[in-house]
Amino acid sequence: MKIKYNLLSAGLLLLGGLTLMSCNSEGDNFDFGKNGLLITGTGSSVVQSFVVEDTPSTYPITVSSTRKVNEDMKLTIAIDNSLVESYNTQNGTNFYPIPEGAVELSGTEVTLKAGTALSSAVDVSVVSTEDFAEGRTYMIPVTIKNVTGSGAELIDASKTIYLKISRVINFYSLENDYRASSNFVFEDSQMEDLTNYTIEFKVYPQTLGTGTAGDNQIQRVLAVEGAGEEEANMFRFGESGLQRNQLQWILPGGRAASNTLFSNNKWYLVSCTYDGSNFVMYVNGVKDVETAGSGKHTPFQRFEYGMSWGGGYPSGQFFNGRLAEVRVWNRALGASEIVGGLCGVDPKSEGLVAYWKMNQQSGTTILDVTGHGYDMDWTKSKRDKRENGVMADTPDAANYLKWIYDENNKCAQ
Repeated sequence: MKIKYNLLSAGLLLLGGLTLMSCNSEGDNFDFGKNGLLITGTGSSVVQSFVVEDTPSTYPITVSSTRKVNEDMKLTIAIDNSLVESYNTQNGTNFYPIPEGAVELSGTEVTLKAGTALSSAVDVSVVSTEDFAEGRTYMIPVTIKNVTGSGAELIDASKTIYLKISRVINFYSLENDYRASSNFVFEDSQMEDLTNYTIEFKVYPQTLGTGTAGDNQIQRVLAVEGAGEEEANMFRFGESGLQRNQLQWILPGGRAASNTLFSNNKWYLVSCTYDGSNFVMYVNGVKDVETAGSGKHTPFQRFEYGMSWGGGYPSGQFFNGRLAEVRVWNRALGASEIVGGLCGVDPKSEGLVAYWKMNQQSGTTILDVTGHGYDMDWTKSKRDKRENGVMADTPDAANYLKWIYDENNKCAQ
């Protein structure tokens, strides 16, 4: 059994005035002459990471006082899953309450002995992850329900700690091979006109250089576009005088270049949103660059993997790396939603049109896990071999899809 938890030192919590003023509901009216009670750890943030690798995994809950109490105090502790919804509403997040039966509390009461400032502990234990749904991030709200004794008063804003379940996830990904570069064009009935949208993908570069790129140093990753390449969202490294490790987003009616300089052998989540007025790129959940573009849209009907034109383009602009978690949404995600999806999202999420996790072990069909029918049978892929707008079948491209699983494919959710 592995026991993982984050517990702040009790000494850090005995800070007094300024720290408490920032985290209690009384603000400037807080009476610093009285004693305050809070769940240990909430003085810095009410959200704490609870790392779960094996089960059972345990997190101890204690209550701290801002000063030593002068009499014994008893506090009732409980898990209250109803608080997850209110937390999401207040913070614009998308956490899920932990499934029933997956968590246990070792007791319901802690005691603060007279002359001390730290209570006894109760343990929150995750005893099973079998019912955890893929792509969901779970939260356990643990709160003080009742206080017996008059030695200190409860600080309302710090009476609840929100334990965010963090798991280390190993996954398969698609390892790029230039011979697999091609396009999949969906049926006309599947065309989705995206007037607001988000395009996301996880990328793992392996041979990006630095400095200004020449034509032979371009590495093209993917494109989401109309059937005839119209209104494309295309992503490539090192084009148009950019640095070799700088990502360029060709967007409807313009382009944007990342401020982030990407490193080799590291996973990145790239999230590109359009809300009808502005295009915004996020890298690992952090806003990177923004550009205006009112009234644009993308008639999503085609996915291009790599650089698929004829001649020497597939090898000459080959992206040497890995790809995973490709998602197309029909709405612009908020920053907090993007952060919540660093490792994956719920396939049934609102507005998720297509979702190619690329975590397969084998096969020649890139599966869409939403159930919306955007599976891509790569034996039916097509390429513009003569660069004349005529698409030719490339069934052999399917032979070069490579699924890989190793120590580099990890994500801490």
